[in-house]
Amino acid sequence: MKEFVYKIKDEVGIHARPAGLLVKFATEFKSDIRLTKGEKEADAKKIFSVMTLGVKCGDEVKISISGEDEELALEKLKQFFDENL
Repeated sequence: MKEFVYKIKDEVGIHARPAGLLVKFATEFKSDIRLTKGEKEADAKKIFSVMTLGVKCGDEVKISISGEDEELALEKLKQFFDENL
């Protein structure tokens, strides 16, 4: 399992548009990808799951990746978060 923590920089957090982009991006990987904010956890491949986290600007989220392509997913997701969130 690979993990990293990211502090959200987008002014409005993970709202509908970036959540949709994240889900579309996450589904390209075979690995299980989870987002955690506080006590809540979401499946990064399901938009409603991601939206229920209520992530706002300045919040920290932990991204956990486990599966056969976790190394590649880790690298690509870090880049995605830097560029989009």
